[in-house]
Amino acid sequence: MLDYILNKCLQEDIISDDEIIYLLNQREKGKVEKIFSVARKIREKYFGSKIFLYGFVYFSTYCKNDCNFCFYRKSNSISVRYRKKIDEIVETARQLKEDGIHLIDLTMGEDKYFIDHPEYLVEMVKAVKAATDLPVMISFGVITKELVDMMADAGADWYALYQETHNKELFKKLRKDQSYDERMEIKKYAKSKGILIEEGLLTGVGNKVEDTAHSFEVMKSLGASQIRTMTFVPQEGAPTKEQNETGYLSELLNIAVMRILFPNVLIPASLDVDGLRGLEERLMAGANVVTSIIPPHKGFAGVANSETDIEEGYRTIEGIQETLKKCGLKQADVEDYKAWVNSRKEMGNIKIENINYRCKTTGIRSRLSS
Repeated sequence: MLDYILNKCLQEDIISDDEIIYLLNQREKGKVEKIFSVARKIREKYFGSKIFLYGFVYFSTYCKNDCNFCFYRKSNSISVRYRKKIDEIVETARQLKEDGIHLIDLTMGEDKYFIDHPEYLVEMVKAVKAATDLPVMISFGVITKELVDMMADAGADWYALYQETHNKELFKKLRKDQSYDERMEIKKYAKSKGILIEEGLLTGVGNKVEDTAHSFEVMKSLGASQIRTMTFVPQEGAPTKEQNETGYLSELLNIAVMRILFPNVLIPASLDVDGLRGLEERLMAGANVVTSIIPPHKGFAGVANSETDIEEGYRTIEGIQETLKKCGLKQADVEDYKAWVNSRKEMGNIKIENINYRCKTTGIRSRLSS
């Protein structure tokens, strides 16, 4: 059964919902490695051995939300709070560019101060673009349509806004007092304005493989150009305690199946889950982006692991080179990344059905609702 499904994948045939779930359910080491091997072959076909690198600039740790899984939830009194000034942000972005980064990810909690002062965010994006000439991702949480328009005019290339799950009941448990639909609709609006979308999925929070398969359907319908999956890391001061009993295996299988279903999109291997030590596994599962690269000694934090490997300098371009080499991969040129981004933007008006996705979109939603 496994060989039959994987041969279909290598031949670029569509696989069914049940076949997707079958792949996600695998736990035997030999079978899992077969899935990873096919994912790597597909990555090589579409991206060669090139890996893209993202600099992470978490400029505000204040947030108005009280998400049950997040260290920076507003009611967590032990979280370290800071807001960085534009000159600090630009200096850090410039250093990341000099190091060889391909994209600057400007991230904050849903900080009401900045949402109420959008001119500051506009100035920040423009200043970073001017100083680096690199693509910029905005990770500001749910913003207004007016601010989306301002971000598009300022030159923002990406909007990252994760649902974490597309099971609406689980969403309510994770994102307390937040609207699932509002979160989805603002992403769709940003995409309509020519901004590329990143969608994200959290594992180890009570989600089932059927939920994951449904998430893949939603990612397809959204037309996301970058999709990610991360394992939940229990946070001090946050209520959510569940964690996957198999460690990161669900995340790794998600990466591999994402690569099989979405061969020509970007899939990150995040340093934010367990630092440098987990990078090799994620790359070998089919990821083609390394995210959450943070320069040391600048006072910038991570999210899931706010401190891991940052001050030691392991979450740097230099720090990951040995792992890239071990995996037979290499850092892409910045022009390679810019070309990919521009080509993806040009696809913005193409119908979803004409983009090379290999998953069917029938059955999962009805089975979940029943």
